[in-house]
Amino acid sequence: MITVKEDTTLVGISELRTNIDKILEESKKHKVLIERRNKPVAVLLAVERYNEIEEILDLLEDTALGFLAKERESKSKPSDYLDIHVAEKKIKGKPR
Repeated sequence: MITVKEDTTLVGISELRTNIDKILEESKKHKVLIERRNKPVAVLLAVERYNEIEEILDLLEDTALGFLAKERESKSKPSDYLDIHVAEKKIKGKPR
């Protein structure tokens, strides 16, 4: 196990097999890069950190979608949209 940065530790697959408990403890402090033949193959993170990253990605995705929606709205004409009440009437009027 080699710490390459303050927040990253490199671990080989064979070391992972033999020192899993120690490496899991290490992953609570910072990320652990798992390597096979000196090439990174996976990253081990604490669940809390993973959840933080997921929340950030969701927020970024929502923000990007919001910008796209505003852009489309600015380029559209009123006739491009169907009023919700008209849409409901059309749906109710169709036979099933």
